[in-house]
Amino acid sequence: MKVEDFVSRTVPLEEEKPIFNKQRIDFSPPEKINHFAVCNNQLCMSLGKDTLLRIDLAKPDQPNQIELGRKDDSRVHKLFLDPTGSHLVISLSTSECLYLNRNTQKVRSLSRWRGHLIESVGWNKLLGTETNTGPILVGTSQGIIFEAEISASEGSLFNTNPDQYFKQVHSLEEDGRPAPVCCIEVERGPESKVVIIATTRKRLFQFVGRVAEGSEQQGFTHSRGILSIYHPPLGFQEFPFNMGYSEITFYTSKLRSCPKAFAWMMGNGVLYGQLDYIRPDSVLSDVQVWDYTPDIDFSFNKPISIVLTQFHFLLLLPDRVKAICTLNGQVVYEDVFPDKFGTLKKMIKDPAGGLVWIYTEKAVFRYHIQREARDVWQMYMSMNKFDLAKEYCRDRPECMDMVLAKEAEHCFQNKRYLESAKCYALTQNYFEEIALKFIEAKQDEALKEFLLKKLNHLKQSEKTQITLLVTWLTELYLNHLGLLESAEGKHGVFQETRDEFRKFLSSSKHKECLYNNRTTIYDLLASHGNVDDMVYFSVIMQDYERVISHHCQHDDYSAALEVLSKHCDEKLFYKFSPILMQHIPKKVVDAWIQMGSRLEPKKLIPALVNYSQMGSTQQVNETIRYMEFCVYQLTVTEEAIHNYLLSLYAKYKPDSLLLYLEQAGTHASYIHYDLKYTLRLCAEHGYLQACVLVYKIMELYEEAVDLALQVDVDLAKSCADLPEDDEELRKKLWLKIARHVVQEEKDVKKAMNCLSSCNLLKIEDILPFFPDFVTIDHFKEAICSSLEEYNQHIDELKQEMEEATESAKRIREDIQEMRNKYGVVENQEKCAACDFPLLNRPFYLFLCGHMFHYDCLFLEVTPHLSTYKQTKLGELQKKLAAATQTSKSRHCPAPKEKEEGGDTASLGKESAGVSREQIKSDIDDIIAFECVYCGELMIKSIDKPFIDPQKLEEEKSSWL
Repeated sequence: MKVEDFVSRTVPLEEEKPIFNKQRIDFSPPEKINHFAVCNNQLCMSLGKDTLLRIDLAKPDQPNQIELGRKDDSRVHKLFLDPTGSHLVISLSTSECLYLNRNTQKVRSLSRWRGHLIESVGWNKLLGTETNTGPILVGTSQGIIFEAEISASEGSLFNTNPDQYFKQVHSLEEDGRPAPVCCIEVERGPESKVVIIATTRKRLFQFVGRVAEGSEQQGFTHSRGILSIYHPPLGFQEFPFNMGYSEITFYTSKLRSCPKAFAWMMGNGVLYGQLDYIRPDSVLSDVQVWDYTPDIDFSFNKPISIVLTQFHFLLLLPDRVKAICTLNGQVVYEDVFPDKFGTLKKMIKDPAGGLVWIYTEKAVFRYHIQREARDVWQMYMSMNKFDLAKEYCRDRPECMDMVLAKEAEHCFQNKRYLESAKCYALTQNYFEEIALKFIEAKQDEALKEFLLKKLNHLKQSEKTQITLLVTWLTELYLNHLGLLESAEGKHGVFQETRDEFRKFLSSSKHKECLYNNRTTIYDLLASHGNVDDMVYFSVIMQDYERVISHHCQHDDYSAALEVLSKHCDEKLFYKFSPILMQHIPKKVVDAWIQMGSRLEPKKLIPALVNYSQMGSTQQVNETIRYMEFCVYQLTVTEEAIHNYLLSLYAKYKPDSLLLYLEQAGTHASYIHYDLKYTLRLCAEHGYLQACVLVYKIMELYEEAVDLALQVDVDLAKSCADLPEDDEELRKKLWLKIARHVVQEEKDVKKAMNCLSSCNLLKIEDILPFFPDFVTIDHFKEAICSSLEEYNQHIDELKQEMEEATESAKRIREDIQEMRNKYGVVENQEKCAACDFPLLNRPFYLFLCGHMFHYDCLFLEVTPHLSTYKQTKLGELQKKLAAATQTSKSRHCPAPKEKEEGGDTASLGKESAGVSREQIKSDIDDIIAFECVYCGELMIKSIDKPFIDPQKLEEEKSSWL
């Protein structure tokens, strides 16, 4: 977009007010205005011959008029008002001076000043207060500079004058004769530096010195003073022509700060410059003389006063005011006053308020200076001072764009292409036009800088533009790197450019764009053969798969593993472990072990199986090492892991196979390998002892004993004792062992040891296994021992029978005694559950002494009963209710039935009664089986809550 388009699309502003806005004060003086002074909103004017008018501009409706009381022919020569607006010095034409303080109505004479016509006063801005001026400088018409001090207090008994002292410190001359001190200014610079500027009609003097800390009150003439009769000025400037007077003015940006610029109105023109307090030779810098315009003729309209603002100085002529720009000397404003107001007499600027005042004998005018710097940027731009131009249009984007465009074009024409690119990137000019300019000029570096700056100023929402610039910049970088790489002696520049390119690729601001278009970036990098930067970019994009693939393709397996280990991506471990395991098995296994539980060993089995079968011994050992880490340290329970470890043990480390099986345990629920697979594996490799162990775990004891007898009889014995709960099987297994010992080993002594090892075998069980020629001497001890065991067993049976008979007898006696057991219930006894009298309803009496109503006991016992008993109790209650109803109906038969069926009714009643009694007895067996407070039910209920969980919320709410 062009600058013109941008400006035309901005919202039009309201018409701006002029910089210099004149306003006439609504004031008609009773007499002619002779002189005028204003400072710090305090206005003083001399009217007529003997009248002084003071106005506080904060209270303009309360003027204060004072009569000077002079009866001679004296008139006011000049008025001097200090920066605080408190001290007014009135210079009279009779070489006398008067003093008036703002807080008093009394005009006092400065007796020490008598005899000198005062032309200028240099006020002390640092020490001046409302009651004391501090040391000040006074210039006279005879070129003498005095140091003085004025106090508003009444003083002592012997000193009632306001002037504290008045002493000469210096004198100024022109052409060897004394010259009037037209202006004198005292300023305090940095580091206690004091600058005094004094002017005559055609000379400007500078006095520079330092005041020691704490010695300010000593004035300017102490032992090492700045001003003294014997202390020459730092220097002076002189111009050949004078117009009888001169005037100097200063510009201060902020109140109570040092002036930054000055303008001296003298005969040759206006001397304008800056104030530099650091320069040792002169505080005036960048000094230049602006000649008066041709329409100014000293014969009838020479300048009267001058006022300096930030970018203009105002010249007061007898009938008009001219504003000249200090940047280019052009007259930017001219205001002609009507003749009815009379001749313009003086122009004064209030340093506190910034207002400019002009007066004639009949009227007072005031100028407001508004937004003086509004058009300064154009002037600076035309002068090619672009930094200053940008500074003064920061808040005006349309102007800033014009300045940047002009600066960019200026730099381009002067072949400063990089600077031009930076400026063009900030403008709203057409992107294509600027890019083509740099392409046609074959300035790739400047084009790259332009694109980078443009990219940095794009918003995140402008994704299409960002994608275009990122891709273009990548191509430019790659082209530049290609040229530098092939050039000799450009290694340093090549490395710097590569670092810059990598910084661009790793920019967080454009990370999203680079990620979304990473395929395009990869293609660009590949087309230029830039493998190193492609790897770097892959790492930034966290595309570690591409990085690892690159390292593997170049047989740099250690680097690939390093990337894997650094970023710990499980999926990449599963994908690349097979090829890495083939070449660097130990490092791979170390990386797996370092990953620990973050890797699933089951997903690594393909890599392990593939290369453990076709690989070297090192690969096999590393595979076993990782499998052992998974089993023993990670305690992995995957069956495939355990089975694979067993297969490796069976094939390569048979000694570890049996150790593993023994450590795995003998209970099937704790075993994580496949028993049938392990049994087949051990059988194929002939590991019989391991097969026996597996058979034992599978509880195939007969097979275990049969196989153990091929290995070791003791192993078979340990297997035979395993079925502890099945004596028949255990006996059968021991018989197998005994048969093997007798028939295969033909060892009678070892067969006898079998009898002692198992108490289930008798001598008669193993005798059939022995051959016929064996003599009885071999079994004599065993037979005797067996007979003794039989006799002992018969005695034990007899003793048990006697004890059983005695116990039955005692039980019958106890039953008989219990039938006659009774208890006494008093009439005041109460139910243990409801605490009501016991005898008013059916009740139960227990041996422990607790007594319950039938219904109370029923309610207490029912919640503690099992579901089965609760159901049975419900059925018995229904039967009892039905039997009771039948009994009632048979107690009231029809008359005919009584006569004809008497015997039948009688029989039915008897059977119903028996049935009810039986039902009641069954109910008693359930609810009155034991005391609910002392029996087993109470013990079982110890872990039950007092309140049913289902009723807990209801119980809580009842308490609220």
